[in-house]
Amino acid sequence: MMEARVAAGGPAKRVSPAYQIMRIKGLQWLLLFLPLAYILFLLVFSMLGLFKLSIFGKNGFTLEYLERIFSTPIYLEVLWLTLKIAFLVTVFVLIFAYPVAYLLVKIESAGWKKAIFAAVLIPFWISLLVRTFAWTVLLQEQGVINKILLGIGLIDKPLPLLYNTTGVIIGMTHVLLPYMVLSLYSVMEGIDRRLLQAAEGLGARPWKAFAQIFFPLSLPGVMSGSLLVFVMGIGYFITPALLGGANDMMISMLIQDNISTTLNWNLASAIALVLFVVTMLLLFLAFLLTKNSPVLKEVK
Repeated sequence: MMEARVAAGGPAKRVSPAYQIMRIKGLQWLLLFLPLAYILFLLVFSMLGLFKLSIFGKNGFTLEYLERIFSTPIYLEVLWLTLKIAFLVTVFVLIFAYPVAYLLVKIESAGWKKAIFAAVLIPFWISLLVRTFAWTVLLQEQGVINKILLGIGLIDKPLPLLYNTTGVIIGMTHVLLPYMVLSLYSVMEGIDRRLLQAAEGLGARPWKAFAQIFFPLSLPGVMSGSLLVFVMGIGYFITPALLGGANDMMISMLIQDNISTTLNWNLASAIALVLFVVTMLLLFLAFLLTKNSPVLKEVK
């Protein structure tokens, strides 16, 4: 009996229930529609409702709140400080993350690679609030960092590392570092190492092969990681609120202050709209630079 079934073409293949469900006509469109509807309802509609407050007051359409932002120097100073801190954080995160991602790609020991990955990913498992409070302990005048620097004789008096721009940059760099490492690693892992071997075989020194081959091929990861970190840094709230001072207010803190303290939702909405437009312009500029960059064109 078994031989007859094998001779006739063998037993019919069993089809999994998941495959049978996916074969239902129209289900693919439904699976696409549900997340799109979720995003539209919870993100787009809510943002439009918030931005509406920036141009509509009690008496209807008005540009009063937007004019107040551009005519009041303090708002422009806060916007500039936010962009400056986000840029500096992006630079420092890239400086620290690139060697870590490169080490993850080059290292051959599975144990060491897992240990480095664990060190990178552990911050994701710890609350952002807890990590920020930990930095307040480390950065204060009698904290661990100042005690170590005083103990080895590098400084004569404690450094002002807390409640200023320095503390905000240090805290945000630590929080956003894993995002850059993972963005870089995902691109570096796909680079063919035989290209470096070929370059070294033709007489290029290791540093020259890295500079002319590996680094240009890793630029897409640099660009994507930098954009991710910069955009996230612009809107950060908890870390600047706890580690920054009165003169280091970022735009997210200004929005929160207008919502919870002064109860001026219209002005808060106008500030959020300005931040959104500035972010979109920066992303568009980065897109143009990427599109017109000869190096990235060759990589693609």
